[in-house]
Amino acid sequence: MIRPIYLFGSGVLREVAAPADLKNKDEIKSLVGDLWDTLAASDGCGLAAPQIGVSERVVVVDGDVMVDVYPYLKGFKRAFVNPKVIEESNEKITYNEGCLSVPGIYCDVVRPKKIKVEYYDEDLNPKVEEFDNFAARMVQHEFSHLDGVLFTDLVAPVRRKLISGKLQKIAGGKTGTRYKSIIKK
Repeated sequence: MIRPIYLFGSGVLREVAAPADLKNKDEIKSLVGDLWDTLAASDGCGLAAPQIGVSERVVVVDGDVMVDVYPYLKGFKRAFVNPKVIEESNEKITYNEGCLSVPGIYCDVVRPKKIKVEYYDEDLNPKVEEFDNFAARMVQHEFSHLDGVLFTDLVAPVRRKLISGKLQKIAGGKTGTRYKSIIKK
């Protein structure tokens, strides 16, 4: 089911998400399905459960939409349930990020180049995987949502000041999206 994407200014985006209850496999599968449907309808490359109003530690990423820029992402599609970053590289890399919850704003963000993640897939199989370059970026961006952190929180202070007016417009409902969206305080 396609759900509305919660925009900047919505309270759920600032919450630390609760772990998904692994005993509720059907609910998790339904949530993951809704995340995939909503992501496909919005043309994004990743989506976290808080972005559809569910404060649980569940994320999906789809690298296929980025294959024109990053060919190595072909076939990179994952659902993460209760993910934990267990290692990250000292080497950092800067990428320009955007977000479906913060429409029309793009900023350079510095994050680790490589990470190792422990998680459950959508069938609740335990996994441990390493990701690097833009795959790591996609995963880290979505995981930040699970801790109530938006990419705009991670930009240089001068840049944050420059985008503050745009952020306030989004929070005030003065922005449009081409996908179903909502602001709930």
